[in-house]
Amino acid sequence: MRIAIVGSPRSGKSALTQALQQLAEQKKTQDKAAFDNIELVEVHNLDRLHGHSFDVVLQVVDATRLEESLMFTPHIIDEHEKIVIAIGRYDLLLQTDHSLNIPLLQQLIGVPTCRVSVRKNYGLEECLDLVIRTANKPASTAHPIYHLRDQGEEEAYRAYVHGILTQTLRHAKDDKHRTRLERIDHILTNPWIGFPIMFALLYFVFWCTFTLGAYPQDWIAQGVDWLCTTCHSHLSDGWLSGLLIDGVLQGVGAVLAFLPNIIILFFFISLMEDSGYMAREAYLMDTIMHRVGLHGRSFIPMLMGFGCNVPAIMAARDIQNPKDRILTMLMVPFMSCSARLPVYMLFVDTFFAAHKALVMISIYAIGIALSILFAVIMKRTRWFRQEAEDTVNELPEFKLPKARNTAAHIWERVADYLQKICTVILWASIIIWALEYFPGQDLNDLENSYLAMIGKAVAPLMQPLGFDWKMSVCLLTGLPAKEAIVSTLAILYGGDISAAGFTPLTAFSFMIFVLLYFPCFATIATLRHEAGKRWAWFTVFHSLALAWLMAFLVYQIGSLFL
Repeated sequence: MRIAIVGSPRSGKSALTQALQQLAEQKKTQDKAAFDNIELVEVHNLDRLHGHSFDVVLQVVDATRLEESLMFTPHIIDEHEKIVIAIGRYDLLLQTDHSLNIPLLQQLIGVPTCRVSVRKNYGLEECLDLVIRTANKPASTAHPIYHLRDQGEEEAYRAYVHGILTQTLRHAKDDKHRTRLERIDHILTNPWIGFPIMFALLYFVFWCTFTLGAYPQDWIAQGVDWLCTTCHSHLSDGWLSGLLIDGVLQGVGAVLAFLPNIIILFFFISLMEDSGYMAREAYLMDTIMHRVGLHGRSFIPMLMGFGCNVPAIMAARDIQNPKDRILTMLMVPFMSCSARLPVYMLFVDTFFAAHKALVMISIYAIGIALSILFAVIMKRTRWFRQEAEDTVNELPEFKLPKARNTAAHIWERVADYLQKICTVILWASIIIWALEYFPGQDLNDLENSYLAMIGKAVAPLMQPLGFDWKMSVCLLTGLPAKEAIVSTLAILYGGDISAAGFTPLTAFSFMIFVLLYFPCFATIATLRHEAGKRWAWFTVFHSLALAWLMAFLVYQIGSLFL
């Protein structure tokens, strides 16, 4: 398949040609039959279209010079019947308070049209798919512009293009020609309406995560209990049975039980991302961040941080300004990654059953609020002091999420979760059991175990937060991976934290500490690689100090009222 890429000078056709070629090479590894014979040819002169065999022509239109760029379209139609228009630099058009009704433009010209941005890596895959679909369709002679051929005058073409832009190019303050989706966009990005909608949607997501996930969660817990009972009846008492039942099965099973909740949560997150709603959330927060002097593009890595902090920190590479880039990386660990989710769910299920969704939202909101406060403070230091840059976010079009993309997104998170269970969590459970069992070789003599020695050494520091030595040990085991906290709780408390020293106040204080303290080892390693050793160590110490301070305030102030 030969694809000709044409466009006026400085339209960005060279960059688009290179980007689409790289994308086609990547796609070839997934579907060799569909992408193996794709050849992209950059055409600098329209005369080359005549007499050359091209399956489809891709015209690159500069959004900042629409009338000049679209004047080439009638001439291209004269030479070829299969055409796709790619509108680039659309974000610069938005900066002029104008927008383009692309579906109407496509209808009036009769040519499939899409938006692309090589700089922002936006719309490239959709553009390539549209080009391939157009090349494989029968040729059409129904272009509305065909009737101008008989006139044969350049002025007729210019008048036609001018008329099209009169109907499709709109000023931001003009509402009368907005489509239904654009009206929805206006509602979702309105700060007075968009934020209540966002919080209502998040409440619904967390409600479904707990309510729907409770049934398979109970089934997994019952299965683990049955397996423990079966093993106990077939194995004699001793260190081996204790390691298998109290260590591996109880520790790993406690974390595995939250797998259904993980699946449900990321199902909804995938729907919001693929549909384009997540970009609207970023747009809302972008306004707030600019008001406090932060960079608008910083919120995208922060959103990614809710999945995992490691790729989120790496995503901040795209921020050109080095100060904004490093500051964004330092903000990412404030976001509650999926590793912390099992800890929250365990405590919320146990102590806040009547207000699960609200408590979960409050934890996430506290993380976001503290990250913004942290950035505001850092912006006033000599390391990050500078004027905020103005940016205009180009919102992607709404689209129906694809089941394949949703399944791939969920599987990515599930695979990562299962990998941690089979590696970090398994080994952490074994080590915790061994520290609990030795040196007395008796689980009933916990007070004299190595684990108690470690916990009691740090207990005086954690006592003002309402934590005993067992809670302190759980936080230590969460350093490599936060999911290990759940397995440690299961081993130390036998799976029933309600009968331990926890109260609703200490539980919330504990969740705040988990939210803010030391990120996992992988996050610190990534931060060291991307931002440098100094900022990695800075994150280690400031996160521990902030976690202790916030948990202290929660517990001490809460104790005055409860």
